[in-house]
Amino acid sequence: MLNPIHLRTLIEVVGLGSFARAANRLGYTASAVSQQMNSLEQSVGITLFERTARSAHPTAAAKAMAKAAVPVFSDLAEIVETARRTAENVNEELAVGLYSSFSRSVIPTVLADEAFKATGIRLRVVVQNPSTSVGRFAAGDAADVSFVYRYGAADLAWPSSAKELLLGSDPYRLAVPRSWGIEDDEPLTAERLSAWDWAAMHPGSSDAIAIENAFRACNVHPHVSVRGNEFEVLLDFVAAGAAATFLPASVLLASASEVQIIDVPELSLTRTVHALIAPGAVQATVAPFLGAVRRALMPAGITPA
Repeated sequence: MLNPIHLRTLIEVVGLGSFARAANRLGYTASAVSQQMNSLEQSVGITLFERTARSAHPTAAAKAMAKAAVPVFSDLAEIVETARRTAENVNEELAVGLYSSFSRSVIPTVLADEAFKATGIRLRVVVQNPSTSVGRFAAGDAADVSFVYRYGAADLAWPSSAKELLLGSDPYRLAVPRSWGIEDDEPLTAERLSAWDWAAMHPGSSDAIAIENAFRACNVHPHVSVRGNEFEVLLDFVAAGAAATFLPASVLLASASEVQIIDVPELSLTRTVHALIAPGAVQATVAPFLGAVRRALMPAGITPA
């Protein structure tokens, strides 16, 4: 029996021309895409790709299958929409996917929004990494609305099935212990920043890579004394006087009284915040929720688009 996830991947591979590009859009690794295509070939008993040591090119059969599969997913979306319309008559509930710092900085304000509370809409929330949210779109299991961030067009990409809204930008700021006594307008040279102790994310994540690139661009070579996988944990070390850190404004706002926040123009990094809306999401439920989200952005430190 055909696996619809493998068909969706085939459509992206044929349309984009490579396993790597399809993997980037769908939130998979290139190896995972290759494995899916191997499984699809085995299930249909047809050679779908002509493989060399460095590349794989779709055969005429693969192109024909991908073309025939496109309307299938339109039909599946309509099936889901029909079910959602039925469910809407029973209960107005919105499934939401959030990354952790968005859930801490924005969602409490949304839940306190009087206009949104008056709608009676209930939220069913899953906190997950942006790459996981994108992967669920590819698997046909996306939340009605998923919030993700990225550092540029070459970073995280999402399937064409997702309706994307740019919500705003989340600039990074320098946070230092108040006990260090640094003046807001005090000159901070690359040499001085390099001499500090820093709290930073574990290497390899998209956040860590973006921050490392920002430091490299202004010739700062930080001495990292603390590593973690949660922004809030890094801030605990800053508040304790142990290190400085470089984090999104939306994360720092909640700790503004505990740490000193400094804007260093030479040390520049911004991530953009996006809402991805699933094809079957009910607009009458999505619209008031996104309205409340937009009202919460500025107080959360995110500059609305």
